[in-house]
Amino acid sequence: MKQFNILFFMMVGLGLTAQNVTLDYYLPSNISYDPNIPKPAEVIGHEVGEWHVTHDKLVFYMQQLAAASDRITIEDRGKTFEGRPILLLTITTPKNHQNIETIRQQHVALSEGGTTNTAEMPIVVYQGFSIHGNEPSGSNASLAYAYHLAAAQGPEIDSMLENMVILLDPSFNPDGLQRFAYWANVNKSKNLNPDKNEREYHEVWPGGRTNHYWFDMNRDWLPVQLPESRARIKTFHNWLPNILTDHHEMGTNSTFFFQPGEPTRVNPLTPKVNQELTKEIATYHAKALDKIGSLYYSEENYDDYYYGKGSTFPDVNGSIGILFEQGSSRGHIQESENGTLTFPFTIRNQFTTAMSTVEAAKNMRSKILDYQQKFYRDMRSEVAKSRTKAIIFGDSKDASKTWHLAEILNRHKIKFHELASDATISGKTYKKGYSYVVPMNQKNPRLINAMFEKRTTFQDSLFYDISAWTFPLSFNVDYANLTSLSNAGPEVTDFKSPKGGTDKQSNYAYLFEWHEYYTPKALNKILQKGLRAKTAKSPFSLEGKQYDYGTIMVPVQNQKLNPEDLHNFLNEVAKDSKIKITAVSTGLTQGIDLGSNDFDPIKKQKVAILVGDGVRSYDAGEIWHLFDTRYDMKITKIDTRYFNAVDLDKYTDLILPSGWGNKILDKQGAEKIMDWVKNGGTVIGYRNTANWFNKHEFMKLEMKKDTLVAKNIPFDQKGDFKGAQVTGGAIFEAKLDRSHPINFGYKNDKLAMFRNTNVYLKPEKNSYDNPIQYTNNPLLSGYISEENQELIKNSVPFKAKRMGKGRVILFTDNTNFRAFWYGTNKLLMNAIFFGQMM
Repeated sequence: MKQFNILFFMMVGLGLTAQNVTLDYYLPSNISYDPNIPKPAEVIGHEVGEWHVTHDKLVFYMQQLAAASDRITIEDRGKTFEGRPILLLTITTPKNHQNIETIRQQHVALSEGGTTNTAEMPIVVYQGFSIHGNEPSGSNASLAYAYHLAAAQGPEIDSMLENMVILLDPSFNPDGLQRFAYWANVNKSKNLNPDKNEREYHEVWPGGRTNHYWFDMNRDWLPVQLPESRARIKTFHNWLPNILTDHHEMGTNSTFFFQPGEPTRVNPLTPKVNQELTKEIATYHAKALDKIGSLYYSEENYDDYYYGKGSTFPDVNGSIGILFEQGSSRGHIQESENGTLTFPFTIRNQFTTAMSTVEAAKNMRSKILDYQQKFYRDMRSEVAKSRTKAIIFGDSKDASKTWHLAEILNRHKIKFHELASDATISGKTYKKGYSYVVPMNQKNPRLINAMFEKRTTFQDSLFYDISAWTFPLSFNVDYANLTSLSNAGPEVTDFKSPKGGTDKQSNYAYLFEWHEYYTPKALNKILQKGLRAKTAKSPFSLEGKQYDYGTIMVPVQNQKLNPEDLHNFLNEVAKDSKIKITAVSTGLTQGIDLGSNDFDPIKKQKVAILVGDGVRSYDAGEIWHLFDTRYDMKITKIDTRYFNAVDLDKYTDLILPSGWGNKILDKQGAEKIMDWVKNGGTVIGYRNTANWFNKHEFMKLEMKKDTLVAKNIPFDQKGDFKGAQVTGGAIFEAKLDRSHPINFGYKNDKLAMFRNTNVYLKPEKNSYDNPIQYTNNPLLSGYISEENQELIKNSVPFKAKRMGKGRVILFTDNTNFRAFWYGTNKLLMNAIFFGQMM
């Protein structure tokens, strides 16, 4: 649907410029309101839209509203990284509240098979606001919207709530909302200034879009790695809402978007009926926005492909996800192509479409409930016809990494089984306790397919987000489709993480292989304790056990702890890191002996990371999160503003995340880093840092470039032509030299790499200088243009170079993508701990 209203409700004039709006500006006319229900201004101290609401005020109002209204119950579902509550309001009639658990169970029963009469069943609508903190019109609209639902009087609201349960999430991203509200409010002038150059509309780095660790929260619905996501996913699966709305903002010069999006960019696993229903719901948004004179558009720009987004995740779960995008004032008032755009106007549009959503839900209730029931019934028929009866996955050397993938399944209420016994399938070994079997005959096999499938052919070549996220590839676990359940043991009902420890006390040495996910955490604790540790540069066997490249040895003698205290300390480290440490009584091995020079000492590391202007906050945040929450390693964030004044000598490693072109640091900063590297430091660059390394002569890089020229491409297709060359996020196969320190801890000689750049490096002449190299046919899953597919063949995503006493290390790919790319996290840890060996 592409409907453009010729009217545009312009909010100009002295009164509006001064933000003199009242609650009536948002609310529908001709409705009476209960005077016993507090209005937002009575609680938060200002009118909606006069100031940006801070999260603490938002929480306080919702609590007061719930206390005053028998239509609302409120739930604190957990805490953000910064300790803010993750609220949920459940809104329906008092009578429904008395029977709410029965209503929930009957609703979920629609997905359990059989046929349920939906004629008298309430529809469930989940409405969420401002998952990007600096897109605040949604959360501010939730103030007026929640008030309306609590206080509106009359048969119309009573009838609607009698047949509906509304799950209202007033702030998907509390930490980001708080950060942005502070910025907008401290820069607000008494005389509002719409000049786009005004400081108010230019946040300081990293901005309020992201959560505490600078993650884009709207990419985590499927991986569920963050606390805010885990709370809402639990709510989603607990209720299986019929409609989920996700209120966003976009560029200031835009109007208002609502789904459906681009028709050719819908995930093939999404039923066609889903989009038809989305389109019917859209007519309600159009009618509501027509009424207030707001411009809008649909079926453009945005897609329904990646199931990690809030508006798309519901589509693979029998629900209907709807994205709203409002042109943003990015503060209180701003000039735009469509006239002066005020904060209250943006709030009003969000309020209006929240209302049109429940209007559609009310009128389409039976149709949407029947669709949900049929969605799950049809899947049972599909899976019965499929040859694939189960999926097995695991890593025979890494229980924790395997467990974390199973953890995602568990959060999505996907059933899985233990492995009955060790098995070899298609040449891969699956070990009991290190592997799981996922039967396809369960509630939502389509969601399982969304997680595990590989896809390399597409209807469209443009993607709003990534084109591949295959979980077993992102976790670097072996996996296979099974035609029977013969390998399945008991269903896992008591899901517990792996356990670690030492087997006994030794007076000689302790060993642990580097394969387990949390071995860097263990090694860091050992080094921070002031203990000596070494790593094996060659495999060996000892006392009947094989030890691979990178095995860590902790000798007993000449340590700061006596043998008993050392054993106790290592046992605690092993438990905390969920790894097994083996005590050995001799240094005589088959292979390199424990006293061999092929055991290199490992130094205690002190790591810094560059952040601030010029650095991509997402990439920096992923690394910060990895160090801080996964490995319990301290990392010093050094801002570009004061980098040139910092003494780098105290640091062993400096990480340069991807940045914007060559704007990461100036010449003075580059010279400072180069001198530090020559004196023994290790600098580790990511992605576009390759260009910066090249410019400042840290590395001499030969890059592959395409020579593509547009021929017979009209002007109106220029964007599509260029967009088709973007590698927005796909997965590629690389071959590994497992003897190289960068690959310690990898048991296979192939590795799936995630790539979202077009930086293609030519390999070095000597094969041993190419420890990671893309294969000749590398595409595993996702989209890449034919031109770029030729460039990536046999290119290298990793380079390491000696410079004086130090090292320069480069990754062209993101090894820490969105906190769920567990399979390549260890590459960065190898660069940290073993960089001086490269």
